[in-house]
Amino acid sequence: MLIDVTIDNVCVQVPTGSSLLQAAEKAGIKIPTLCYHPDQSLKAVCRVCVVEIEGQRLLQPACTYPVFQGMQVRTNSPSVREARQTIVELMLSSHPQDCLKCPRNLNCELQSLTQQLNITQSPFPTLPREYQSDSSTFSLIRNPNKCLNCRRCVEACLDVQEIGILYSTGRGKQTIVGTALGQDLNELPCVFCGQCLQACPVGAITEVDETERVWEAIADPRKHVLVQTAPAIRVALGEEFGMPAGAIVTGKLVAALRRLGFDRIYDTDFTADLTIIEEGNELLERLQHGGTLPMITSCSPGWIKFIEHTFPDLLPHLSTCKSPQQMFGALAKTYYAKKVAIDPQDIVVVSIMPCTAKKFEAERPDMRSSGFKDVDIVLTTRELARMLKQSGIQWNDLKEDTYDTPLGISTGAGAIFGATGGVMEAALRTVYEVVTGQELEDIDFKSVRGMDGIKEAQVELGGNVIRVGVAHGLKQARKLMEDIASGTSPYHFIEIMCCPGGCIGGGGQPIPTTNATRQRRIAATYQVDKEMPVRKSHQNEAVSTLYEEFLKRPLGFKSHELLHTHYTKR
Repeated sequence: MLIDVTIDNVCVQVPTGSSLLQAAEKAGIKIPTLCYHPDQSLKAVCRVCVVEIEGQRLLQPACTYPVFQGMQVRTNSPSVREARQTIVELMLSSHPQDCLKCPRNLNCELQSLTQQLNITQSPFPTLPREYQSDSSTFSLIRNPNKCLNCRRCVEACLDVQEIGILYSTGRGKQTIVGTALGQDLNELPCVFCGQCLQACPVGAITEVDETERVWEAIADPRKHVLVQTAPAIRVALGEEFGMPAGAIVTGKLVAALRRLGFDRIYDTDFTADLTIIEEGNELLERLQHGGTLPMITSCSPGWIKFIEHTFPDLLPHLSTCKSPQQMFGALAKTYYAKKVAIDPQDIVVVSIMPCTAKKFEAERPDMRSSGFKDVDIVLTTRELARMLKQSGIQWNDLKEDTYDTPLGISTGAGAIFGATGGVMEAALRTVYEVVTGQELEDIDFKSVRGMDGIKEAQVELGGNVIRVGVAHGLKQARKLMEDIASGTSPYHFIEIMCCPGGCIGGGGQPIPTTNATRQRRIAATYQVDKEMPVRKSHQNEAVSTLYEEFLKRPLGFKSHELLHTHYTKR
């Protein structure tokens, strides 16, 4: 049922149950918000969105106030403007005035509000808080002094990921989001996924910035610096330069990295294809010889840390394969080093990843099987964008370039690793043809695609029906793990990605990342796959050559030494 609402003399019809915020949007009126997030529950704690409603004595928050027939609303009256300005001025009075040094400068919702509300000075004295910043992890930095207590990070941690280590603490003006007993993130079961960072409107949570380390490596003539780019980067980086979400920028990405001065530009999709070969054979071995089932993918470091903390007794279900990032690093320090006759200690491997947890993964002590640290430095999509802007490269003027060979050769199966369900689909394309010896007529496993929390499919392999499950986000992962623990899981193979939407929604991706943004990046990912000349991992000729020249066979001695790992009960 539609009802009539008048907002600033604009009459609109909206469905019963709509909020004033939704009605204003339909009327083409932008009401400022702060605690509101399109993918989260309504909180109404910041009061920035207050409006004047005829017949109401007090101003009301537009984000939660339901419309009614004949409603008359003013969103820009003197009392509304004064209230909003006062609210934001009070926030500014305790907020650090270090915008020029903040990673969120020019992409900060508080900063945008001050401009929108024409606040040039505050009548309130500056009373900065003096909490200790938490820089205990390799991935994230928390600065409670910048916290606005909007609680968006709390919901991301508790309701989306079901980790629950962040919550509102303190009283009065000292109320902030904190941790139990003020513990550092490194002391807690934080998985470093960065979904809290994605939800934060300001710079209270940021990634550990390692751009200077990369600049130093590039400038060192003694170092041979390789860079690898994750599948999800090519459908997200353009957003940092004003392009629409989901713009495919593979060629520009490679050209930009070459301009920065990297010695070789390679594609993590290459080792994504390699992962499918190793992981697919591992699955077949378990199916044929009574191994632990269901087998679960191991590409997502946030997911790995989650199971190590929360379900340590189920670690045997994990594939022993390293992630594509770490496989690449191990090969760069061995296979590649030998081919180009460079001492591995002079090779620096830089990863461009959509994920803040990848920084943690690179530091794991078990990621040194080559005799050297597999991956030396991990940058997020945002960090790479900062480097490109710092260098003066004009993004729009870049001519497309191509990856170097052989570690830059990949397939469509490697590309879809970036989207939830992509690893599973890539594995099914290969496992089916390896087992049956027949070509798949339709390689698009659409039942495992999309943003549903848990997806499933089944495929017949050699007379046996194999059931597979896919989950993204740790809340959904927990459900699948509880089924395994209770012995009721119907699956043989499970893909789990830590972040909603998969890697395309990682904590290191451009801000904002909403579900609508994730959908566009996912669509672009499958477009990349569709346009690739080869779409199956086992048909990657460069991977075949790698086995012939170096690894010899899947799950062989050399593969186990370099490409597989173990896990830790935490």
